[in-house]
Amino acid sequence: MFRGTTIVAVKKENRVALAGDGQVTFGNSTIMKHGARKVRRLYEDKIIAGYAGSVADALTLCDKLETKLENYQGNLVRAAVELAKEWRTDRVLRRLEAMLLAASSEVLLLISGTGEVIEPDDEIAAVGSGAPYALAAAKALARNSEMEPRDIVYQALKIASEICIYTNDQIILEEL
Repeated sequence: MFRGTTIVAVKKENRVALAGDGQVTFGNSTIMKHGARKVRRLYEDKIIAGYAGSVADALTLCDKLETKLENYQGNLVRAAVELAKEWRTDRVLRRLEAMLLAASSEVLLLISGTGEVIEPDDEIAAVGSGAPYALAAAKALARNSEMEPRDIVYQALKIASEICIYTNDQIILEEL
């Protein structure tokens, strides 16, 4: 099984940043890649998304999300709900093992294969192997500093990379 992803996102007002590390791990002991890109821009660069889980599955879901965004003129909430419904009910898609974080300047969402589309109360979210570490760091930084979202997600991933063996410090960051 491939593992080794941490994605974290922070939204403050109309600014949002999403960052992911670059590590891909095979099994429990082999790092296969250091600089994988797990964060991308979608729909005319108005949406940013990051994924954790099986790479092929996650890329399939990102492509499906982009198609839904096109169908719903960039309405992220509507596209995410439609993706989650399809993901949960389609016999092939429901076997995909991945989670997505997607954000626009209006909303930050966690999308899962069990049908959840969650908008976090505090506008901070993380998925992947190092998610608990990155999420805790991002919450602490957001609550106790005036840092910008980009700086929070960067530092949260740096902290996670110091704790989680499946997270490295090869950080890809996108912001709106």
